Amino acid sequence: MAEGPEVEFMRSEADGDVLVVTLDRADKRNALSAAFIEEIVSLFDWVRQAEAVRAVVVRAEGSVFCAGLDLIEHHLEDRSATDFMYICRRWHAAFDAIQHCGKPVIGALNGAVVGGGLELASAFHIRVADQTTYFALPEGQRGIFTGGGATVRVARLVGEARMIDMMLTGRVYTREEAVSVGLCQYLVEGSSMDKAMEIARKAAQNPPLSNFAITSGIAHIGNMPANDAFYAEAFIAGITNTQPASKDRLAAFMNKTAAKVLND
Repeated sequence: MAEGPEVEFMRSEADGDVLVVTLDRADKRNALSAAFIEEIVSLFDWVRQAEAVRAVVVRAEGSVFCAGLDLIEHHLEDRSATDFMYICRRWHAAFDAIQHCGKPVIGALNGAVVGGGLELASAFHIRVADQTTYFALPEGQRGIFTGGGATVRVARLVGEARMIDMMLTGRVYTREEAVSVGLCQYLVEGSSMDKAMEIARKAAQNPPLSNFAITSGIAHIGNMPANDAFYAEAFIAGITNTQPASKDRLAAFMNKTAAKVLND
């Protein structure tokens, strides 16, 4: 696998066809500075083009996954409204680059996933939490408003009413409750990294075109009126379901050599 772009706040290494990305700013609770955001844009633009990468796992160094916006940098920069609007748009670009990189991105979460950290995690396709993981949007208490896409991505996960509650009251979600409201799909007793890698390796076995259609197509379809969405679904299915890899797998199903769907 070719090396990705040079970055300061992350590490990336290949584990077979899975790229493991580590947030590496533990001394700042992996807070997202402006430079950090630009690195995410660059790295996931590279991931999109890297044929050897079939899936991505994002983890964090330290006891906190991501504390969100670097509030100290924001305070010291004394940005104008126009300046901060531009910062928000770069956050949108970074998290769009993750969601639409065409590869399954799985988050191995631990500790705090709050504010902009939850906005980051909401761009992942699958989120795995461990017993230390907690989710919050404390923007109301900070006197700020979400700017990294939470009004779209987090609201889709938990619903508008729950998101408003989180922002107004600082409500924290953990463990089974976090799963039940949709903030994560898996909760594990041990390492979230182990489960995330298991999921990534399984997803990496799918045809790349199928993974691209699933991880990017569904999100776009969700933005469309129903009739347009049905048309887009049919268009994507027409391309995906007639690819050579699909024909080979359907032949294996017909010949009873394909793996069966079982309730383990």
